[in-house]
Amino acid sequence: MSYKIVFFDIDGTLVNEEKQIPRDTIDALRELSKTDVEVVIATGRAPYFFKSIAEQLGINSFISLNGAYVVHQGRVLFERPIPRERLEALVVQAGQHGHPLVFEGGETYYADTDSHPHMLNSVNSLKVELPGHDPEYWQKTSIYQAFLHCEAHEEELYAESLPGLRLVRWHKTAMDVLPEGGSKALGIEAMLQHLGIAVEEAAAFGDGLNDKEMLAAVGLGIAMGNSHPELIPHADYVTAHVDEGGIRQGLKHAGLI
Repeated sequence: MSYKIVFFDIDGTLVNEEKQIPRDTIDALRELSKTDVEVVIATGRAPYFFKSIAEQLGINSFISLNGAYVVHQGRVLFERPIPRERLEALVVQAGQHGHPLVFEGGETYYADTDSHPHMLNSVNSLKVELPGHDPEYWQKTSIYQAFLHCEAHEEELYAESLPGLRLVRWHKTAMDVLPEGGSKALGIEAMLQHLGIAVEEAAAFGDGLNDKEMLAAVGLGIAMGNSHPELIPHADYVTAHVDEGGIRQGLKHAGLI
């Protein structure tokens, strides 16, 4: 199969645990950029969380916020904000349990606290600037994703009480909150339709729980060697660790470099 487009997750895929892009990954993507293959970032991060990474790699198209905000060469193709009534239910319930929230818009993000350790630990792990403090930000603009800060044993408090929302854990103290049915796969579908590329002509690299749908939505789903164990069964191929040439090995397997 000749692949025409490749989607790359960021954390654990393009960057390692230190949030650095391995030198070999940079070199491999430069080789890929010399071809006619479309290169797209597909991440749970908001656009303002990966601007420097995209610029360093010369990538101008992305699926962000777990498929809720999609841009191709600077043009917004697809948006899927969380319905306001769903956000209100989340705010009420999180407040009852004392769990802080972060609200992610298309241009910036705010938290309903400025000092809770769960929020500080999770956001600092991304090596990005901390959010501003505005508990009512969710009422002022479109919110595409939220962070709900609680530990794994507290997830049951929300398991069946937030209809219309989907929760995906990405940190020991934080979960992404998406619209029900939301995933990177929706963004991929919008991108492929826009470009007129068939599913079979697409490949994707990922490592986390929020990459399950993405790997299933393309012709070749590649899991990094450092992937979460639950992702492996969803992959067509398992490449090496992010720090051990995993991107280059996967691109070679796909016949792209």
